[in-house]
Amino acid sequence: MKHISILGSTGSIGRQTLDVVRKYPDRFRVRALVAGTNRELLAEQVDEFAPEIAVLACGTPGNGFTTGRDAVIRAATLPEAEVVVNALVGSCGLLPTLAALDAGKTVALANKETLIAGGDLVMRKVREHPERLLPVDSEHSALFQCLAGHRLADVRRVIITASGGPFRGRSAEDLEQVTIEEALRHPTWSMGRKITIDSATLMNKGLEAIEAHHLFGIGIDAVDTVVHPRSIVHGIVEFSDGSCLLQASSADMRLPIQVALSWPERLPGGAEPLDWQRIGSLEFEPIDHEAFPSVGLAFAAARRGGTYPCVLNAANEEAVNGFLRGRIRFHQIPAVVEDALAAHEGIPEITLESVLEAEEWARAHARRRMEAIG
Repeated sequence: MKHISILGSTGSIGRQTLDVVRKYPDRFRVRALVAGTNRELLAEQVDEFAPEIAVLACGTPGNGFTTGRDAVIRAATLPEAEVVVNALVGSCGLLPTLAALDAGKTVALANKETLIAGGDLVMRKVREHPERLLPVDSEHSALFQCLAGHRLADVRRVIITASGGPFRGRSAEDLEQVTIEEALRHPTWSMGRKITIDSATLMNKGLEAIEAHHLFGIGIDAVDTVVHPRSIVHGIVEFSDGSCLLQASSADMRLPIQVALSWPERLPGGAEPLDWQRIGSLEFEPIDHEAFPSVGLAFAAARRGGTYPCVLNAANEEAVNGFLRGRIRFHQIPAVVEDALAAHEGIPEITLESVLEAEEWARAHARRRMEAIG
């Protein structure tokens, strides 16, 4: 039996992780639960799973919950837990990831911002034992599965697929009139608000490219993205001899979660099997970089390295929050990010201190930029 801590238990990934635990109660036991603000749902989860500790990170103490950053770190380093599922949203996931790895845990990572902001810091800690960092995102899980048993030296490139989001086929001019409700209407996946907006701007594909660059030790120019509207193929690995391996499955996040929790074993029943006789054609198309400039901004930040990806991520978080609060329009999200990257004076060799300072600077700069726009 594997004992797990779940950070972000009331979010979409956290709830689906608990679905996997319910399905295999003899294989997994929950030892710690961490939520952000959803006290009611956390209380229900505690009643059902009886963890040793329950943390309401952004709440006030009471009802058996501890609060604050130190409590989150305690959950991430709980001696009884072997695996930490990090499903927190945003760059707040970095410190718990580092703490869990320092404590010898295996981290099942759904918090992509951990590797965007502090990829070098994280990968240093798993250099000798890369199996201690397992991807949960569907795209990275797909690449992970395709790469298993193969030499990295034989890989020409990895390709991340994108559904295209709710605005696939729309022009840059069309996107100037997008409403919050339209941006939150994703055609394939059910996710939290911030991640859904990233999917609408396609910033999520740029962030995932940076994550793949760190996670698999592949140069950013060997990472590519392609639009695949049906979301059947989640990742492709192209080898130096021209052959490709791809991972395909129904669009169900419980499958990559289950893969990460059970690896190297595979448990049955992760997703509804595909009916290959009825699928028909699989369509792929390039990303429209004029309509969705966020992807290019992410690749540019990755090529510059150092603290630039951290600034990209923090400015984007602020800009998405600004859009959801009605402070800026949808098409102004990448403009805020681009302005922050242009104004930033990067630090090439990152430390935890430089990452935290760059993040604070980027958030303040993005807020000032949105005030000027407003």
